[in-house]
Amino acid sequence: MSRTVLVVDDEPSIRKVLSQYLVSEGHRVLEAATGAEALQHLGLLGGQGSGVDLVLLDLGLPDIDGLEVLSTIRRSQTVYVMVLTARAEEVDKLVGLNVGADDYVTKPFSVREVAARIKAVFRRLDAASRDTHDEDVLRLGDLVIDRAAREVHLAGTPVELSALDFDLLTALAERPGRVLSRAQLLEKVWGYDFYGDERVVDVHIRTMRKALDDDPVEPRFIATVRGVGYKFLPLDSRH
Repeated sequence: MSRTVLVVDDEPSIRKVLSQYLVSEGHRVLEAATGAEALQHLGLLGGQGSGVDLVLLDLGLPDIDGLEVLSTIRRSQTVYVMVLTARAEEVDKLVGLNVGADDYVTKPFSVREVAARIKAVFRRLDAASRDTHDEDVLRLGDLVIDRAAREVHLAGTPVELSALDFDLLTALAERPGRVLSRAQLLEKVWGYDFYGDERVVDVHIRTMRKALDDDPVEPRFIATVRGVGYKFLPLDSRH
């Protein structure tokens, strides 16, 4: 399946090298030099949008701050966002801010590495779109996860999750009671060897808990195992 990548960076040389490589990998590529252009491609600033599947977003844009662009995206869309940062130490700051990015890449970066990450993301999304059997529905008390439709319901009410948060919840819910380390979750959910900060898992756990109204102190669904990772609570151990 052909996928569309939106490359957002004010440096023409970076856009060019990324676009050329991604096109050679079979992707459709759109380019934006400003935050406004990026939002237009996404249908968030006029227009119908361009069917974007993944956004490579540089934070150092000339018009709109990259974090504001990301915040605007997250208010209405769940598209996968891979942030490009200028300095390695910025990743720690961004993870701590819980800005809503799905991944982080530090400049200077390897184009081949970026392409490999994108390929892994699309491979995971393509795999998730296949198989539509009844057994793909996980019924965990009042929490229902439909892996085929990629929908979550809690007590009959739809729960809005990003694509990555859905995969993270599913990875945990498929193994009730089993502790999964951050490294294991990165490998299973992100789909490749993660080079950044493992705390990106914590960020997505927080957004997922918020969507499920799950108290981390007295959790119903996802418990933190200090120093290790997380586990999905079996029905008989929930508060």
